[in-house]
Amino acid sequence: MAEHRGGTGPGGRGSTGRRRGRPAVRLVALALAGAGLVGVTAPAADALGARGRGGVVTVTAAQDPAQDTADRGPRKGVDPKALDAAMQAIVDSGGASASLARVGGFGRTLWKGAAGTADYATGAPASATGRFRIGSVTKTFVSTVVLQLVAEGRLGLDDPVERLLPGAVPNGANITLRQLLNHTSGLFDYTEDQAFDPTAPGSLERWLESGRYTRWTPQQLIALADDHPAYFPPGQGYHYSNTDYVLAGQIIERTTGRSWQREVERRIIRPLGLTGTSMPDHETTVPGPHAHGYFDLPAGRVDVTDLDPSMAGAAGAGISTTADLNTFLTALLGGRLLPRPQLAEMMTVTPQSQGRYGLGLERTTTDCGEFWGHTGGIPGFSTFLYTSTDLRRQLSVSMSGNGLSTPLPTRKAFEKLIDAATCTG
Repeated sequence: MAEHRGGTGPGGRGSTGRRRGRPAVRLVALALAGAGLVGVTAPAADALGARGRGGVVTVTAAQDPAQDTADRGPRKGVDPKALDAAMQAIVDSGGASASLARVGGFGRTLWKGAAGTADYATGAPASATGRFRIGSVTKTFVSTVVLQLVAEGRLGLDDPVERLLPGAVPNGANITLRQLLNHTSGLFDYTEDQAFDPTAPGSLERWLESGRYTRWTPQQLIALADDHPAYFPPGQGYHYSNTDYVLAGQIIERTTGRSWQREVERRIIRPLGLTGTSMPDHETTVPGPHAHGYFDLPAGRVDVTDLDPSMAGAAGAGISTTADLNTFLTALLGGRLLPRPQLAEMMTVTPQSQGRYGLGLERTTTDCGEFWGHTGGIPGFSTFLYTSTDLRRQLSVSMSGNGLSTPLPTRKAFEKLIDAATCTG
């Protein structure tokens, strides 16, 4: 689902201040700490871990004519051998069954590759163009739609939730739309409810057998949160809460008369030609070629690719590709999706998050520059999407594996991948 990674309280990431010195360390922390989304379902840990085999597959534009013209741009500024080696190391470390990645600059693909096994049942190798579940990267799409509605004068960032969704949450009159988008609402994260606790006796087994196919409504998820007290008064703290974005999705629907999925499709997916991207409602399968997600458990490996994404909803139900994600983020920060005032709002970080989180975008600063994007986790998959502020470098990564742990060698390999991708050119 969406990540379970609040700033305070259970499952929180704690301090997230900037870190300099080793350029990739901060980005690795964002990616791996954000990878685990709990559900009735998944352990609150990184969506990595199943072992894989197979060599790195590096695809060039000539080999992949179906890709857009961005793939025919100049290949310079990256070291393909270093990227290939880092990708293979991620799989060899036991931290992922498959890893897909793409490096871009100014919207042009500089390199793309894949390592590991897409499907253990068939032995098919991972493909750099495959689809995957993106978890909380969905939030950036949803926030973009909300800000488009703000630009159209149909919503205001300081509108109270009670006015937008009467009776939806306690204290809604004092919670604003802005506070939903930047996780300062104080609303309880429904993924921290006991119903989504994988440590409860038998809960993981029940989820694997049938719970992952449960059809949730947004109202049911919000009701789980309403059963718990707030973390803090609105605006008085920061706690990453998937409930915030389930509410944002409902606000989109009430404002437009169409589902949040439909609005993302008509406002972002179709205009940008994101042919590998979808926002499913209850469809349990990943369409098209894709790497499978797995849990490695004491009783054996379990394929967890199929699930009902309504457990995540507007907080994390999306599916995409590395090409589409790079295209989306480049278009967003390049000003193609939002007017300048709304993009500035999106990139205004809240002090409560130690200057890290804006409105559906995360900021991190390294010796290699400032980067913006989001991470995501849902059972079986973890996603990393970032671009430098100047758009000189984009990186999207999907790792398929289990959600129980992230071995230290995997973290080291991922750090090398980020160094090779972001600190050259």
